[in-house]
Amino acid sequence: MRKMFITLAATSALALGACQSPEADRVEDQAEAQAEAIDERADAMPDGPAQEAMEEKADRVEEMGEEKANAIDDNGEIAPSESGVGDTQTN
Repeated sequence: MRKMFITLAATSALALGACQSPEADRVEDQAEAQAEAIDERADAMPDGPAQEAMEEKADRVEEMGEEKANAIDDNGEIAPSESGVGDTQTN
């Protein structure tokens, strides 16, 4: 049942994502670009705790961007903090 809810929440978020305001889209896009750059730096690092920490930082940056976009334009889109789903969310 939980998996079905998570799938439904993710699908709804994707469907509603197109309804975001241009400002919210810019905020989310900036965070995604920043997270991607951090991820690329992590990929260049040797395997180990430092690389994992860098990857976790990228995940946090991306999710915080989603949160900021949601705060700007809360039109029903489900943010990680609302669904409890995401790399930095704890269950």
